[in-house]
Amino acid sequence: MRVNRYDYVAQFGDVEELIADIRSMLLHGDYILTREVERFEHEFAASLGARFVVGVNSGTDALVLALRTLGVGPGDEVITHANTFYATVAAIVLAGAMPVLVDADEQTYLIDAGQTAAAVTPRTRAIIPVHLYGKPTPMHGLIELGERSGFHILEDAAQAHGAEIGGRAVGTIGAIGCFSFHPSKNLAAAGDAGAVATDDERYDRSLRIQRNLGQASQNEHVALGINSKMDAIQARILRHKLGRLAGWVKGRNEVAAIYRERLDGLPVTWQRVDDDEVHAYHLFQIRTEHRDALLAHLTSIGIDAVTRYPTPIHLQAPFGGYGWRRGQFPVAEQLTSQLLCLPIRPAMSEAEVEYVVEGVRSFFAGRLSHSTPRPLAAP
Repeated sequence: MRVNRYDYVAQFGDVEELIADIRSMLLHGDYILTREVERFEHEFAASLGARFVVGVNSGTDALVLALRTLGVGPGDEVITHANTFYATVAAIVLAGAMPVLVDADEQTYLIDAGQTAAAVTPRTRAIIPVHLYGKPTPMHGLIELGERSGFHILEDAAQAHGAEIGGRAVGTIGAIGCFSFHPSKNLAAAGDAGAVATDDERYDRSLRIQRNLGQASQNEHVALGINSKMDAIQARILRHKLGRLAGWVKGRNEVAAIYRERLDGLPVTWQRVDDDEVHAYHLFQIRTEHRDALLAHLTSIGIDAVTRYPTPIHLQAPFGGYGWRRGQFPVAEQLTSQLLCLPIRPAMSEAEVEYVVEGVRSFFAGRLSHSTPRPLAAP
């Protein structure tokens, strides 16, 4: 058997109407920032419970434009965590600000709240909590910290479409939330696309001007903007899929529950699951000291497991000038050497899930028959 990470065909269902609409758009020149984009913005905002959504051309641009909208620039500091994806920190640098890293929490793999508070200085202008792998970051304490210290909370929700905490959709709790619709995401375009969500009308207007080359109207340039307009075809594809997102998140949770139940007792752990959250399970990460050997075993039997972000931010070459050093963020470094993504798709068959489970169990069966590895911290 082969168990793949992705099944793009299964995301589309009946495509006849979609294909007809795309054909019409191609022939009529409906390409960029058309009524189709407006429809998606309104529908995605409604699904989130947000007042406004602004469609842009990538999740990275969403972060850059959001930071600029919040007034972040040279001389400002923005706090985030060392085990995030490259784009989170690149966006801070591209906005002209100084990234300030803190370590990850041992149990959630998200931003460490205690270290975050300790990293705040008079130059702190924003904190970017990343809802990593689809798990919502506990937001209450961060919001209080921001209100007390006078800075913004910008949510990186690129991996968390459909995730909730305390009954609220992630991306709607801070000042601004940013989403990616890369083809790998839970809600995926057929190419690149992104969006920014906010309840603030001023931010909404600023974002719309900035994404459109700084234009308030045709040839009326009122700000230094960039070209980051969402393609209408991508908006139509996202509208086609949006109504099934909640069902897909439910399916991912069902697969994750089986993994947790069937892998319990092995020398592996995973992100802590909290009662007040809906985890979107963009990725199902297991943590083991035998990561590389387990990965080789799974791929050898046709299981499309993978490592994500194998080098933490502070050890990546583009950020070599910030003075960060090996050992400075030990949890982030451990996670990059110990995390392994198992395939997780909402439409995975029982046979596929069982094959992955047995693949993991068979790997440890041989090892445990000789010696028992030291277990990691319990989730």
